[in-house]
Amino acid sequence: MSEMTLQSHAHAVVWIDHLVARVFGVGLTGVATTTVHAHLASQHLHHKANMIGDGRVQADATFLARVGEAVSRCSDLLVIGPGIEKAELTQYLRAERPDLNLHVESSDHPTDAEIVALGRKRFHLGGER
Repeated sequence: MSEMTLQSHAHAVVWIDHLVARVFGVGLTGVATTTVHAHLASQHLHHKANMIGDGRVQADATFLARVGEAVSRCSDLLVIGPGIEKAELTQYLRAERPDLNLHVESSDHPTDAEIVALGRKRFHLGGER
């Protein structure tokens, strides 16, 4: 799906890295998904040696805000991912959405089904408590 707000779910899971945030709105009866892409000059974090600058590609300044917009109607959010982007998103959301019940966990590259199962378990939706 394209970038959009998850309108019908109070619970969501965001898997994020430097390129993409996959957002899963999780409810008792279904799942809504959306993807927010970072707009980077390059998909690689570092450029070649002997170049001017600190060696890092400039981050997309709007990326975290667009992810925040995608979860704007959620009251409970689990943020997972392999790198520091989950900490950056968490810091951004704590400043912008102090009302949000926010959870953070490290995660490598789970499948969509594993992400949804993690969300259902975290938010006590379904059979597991």
